Amino acid sequence: MTIDTTITTVIDPLEARWDTADEGLATERVASAPLSSSGGTFRPDPGDAPIGPRRQMRGTPAEERFNLVGALAAALAVATLLFGWLTPMTGAVGWAVVAYLSFIAIYALLIILRADRLEVADRVMTALLYSAGAILLAALVFVVVFTVVRGMPAMFSTSWPFIRFNFFFETMQYAGPLDPLEVGGIAHAIVGTLIQISIALLISVPLGIATAVFMNEIGGRFARFVRTISDAMTALPSIVAGLFIYAAVITLVTQERSGFAASLAITVMMLPIIIRASDVVLRLVPGNLREASYALGASRWRTVWTVVLPTSRSGLATAVILGTARGVGETSPVLLTSGVTAVMNWNPFSGAMISLPLQVFDMVKSPEPTMIARGFGAAATLIALVLVLFVIARIVGGKGPGQLSPRRRRARAAASLADLERIESGAAVRSSIEAAVFAPVATRAPVSAEPQPLESSDEDDAPDTPSDPTMTSHDITDVIRPDSSDTPDTPKERS
Repeated sequence: MTIDTTITTVIDPLEARWDTADEGLATERVASAPLSSSGGTFRPDPGDAPIGPRRQMRGTPAEERFNLVGALAAALAVATLLFGWLTPMTGAVGWAVVAYLSFIAIYALLIILRADRLEVADRVMTALLYSAGAILLAALVFVVVFTVVRGMPAMFSTSWPFIRFNFFFETMQYAGPLDPLEVGGIAHAIVGTLIQISIALLISVPLGIATAVFMNEIGGRFARFVRTISDAMTALPSIVAGLFIYAAVITLVTQERSGFAASLAITVMMLPIIIRASDVVLRLVPGNLREASYALGASRWRTVWTVVLPTSRSGLATAVILGTARGVGETSPVLLTSGVTAVMNWNPFSGAMISLPLQVFDMVKSPEPTMIARGFGAAATLIALVLVLFVIARIVGGKGPGQLSPRRRRARAAASLADLERIESGAAVRSSIEAAVFAPVATRAPVSAEPQPLESSDEDDAPDTPSDPTMTSHDITDVIRPDSSDTPDTPKERS
């Protein structure tokens, strides 16, 4: 009976998992099972079950490398034979497609020889995902490299200082299609792009984030209607946005094309992107953070401002980046609203103001090689500008919640040490006060639970310290509290 009681005490959290009628076997397994060093964790006996081979979580096994290299070599050979010897098929794109399909098929065949169906499916899908990422990266690199290579004659020269500063700091006011590359530049297009995208960001970022907050924090029927409209505007053709601004602003209000009208058209294109991306980010904020804020007595707007928005700051920065990337490359709405000019215009409310995408469109349609080179140089400058805006947005957005930079980690550690010193000093002060106040009272006379009137009415004879045995607990409280209206030297009269 004693053994059963001991067993029940040890395995009480796990006895629901053991459904056996052999109590002796259960007793023997529990008695032989080791416990942790603290004596609180029970580790069951693994028994005689064989231990499987250890899986390699990092790196690539030699067999897997052989399968990849062999399948790639065989795929290249098959594609070359089909396109060069056995069939009349030609073309680099067709050869690449045949080689890729042959690689997947041969790779799956090599895996089947040594693995089961689940492992084959896992490795084939892994190869498809890796290849898809490689294709996407290759396409991006090809676009960037092709643009930079075609624009290098306009941006760089073969002699010192090797950079054509006129391309970045001059306008096309005094340059024509037949002029050499040493004359003229795209400074007016760079300034126009920065002004237009800045105005568009000033309008779309607050409005887009506020709309996303309304849809997530307020809700209701109108919020569902706004979400439907924003989703529909995501697929809005850019030419429609340009026509809308042209009809509503230029025709009825300004009567001329301007940079501000182009900014409004860009805002129409950026707004649904920012709303949709911010909506998704705000939905990822855990609900218990909001509940904790409400439990502490914070209002709704205070919760949004101090909890929801800081938590989703990095995601909101990504939403702004996506909207900026959509707006900075728009051409058709800018073509209808801003106009084309070759001079510098700093006023977005008066006169035509060209942007980099529109400048690229205007230059590459020329048959002259110098203008085409300037157009590709302007496109490379636009790529660099988007990269700079992306870096700035990431710096402003910072890291995600819980991810601290080294500087913020050191600041957090210093603040923790300061809090520790403050708590320890406060504890020392409280201990000294308790030792000075409560110790004499406890040794001389017990404190009465009921307030007793003082025998002497003369203020000169009144006790000035709580060590007097006639002082009550209420008087001691008055001495300890520094903000009390009664001073320690003048005890309160009690009725």
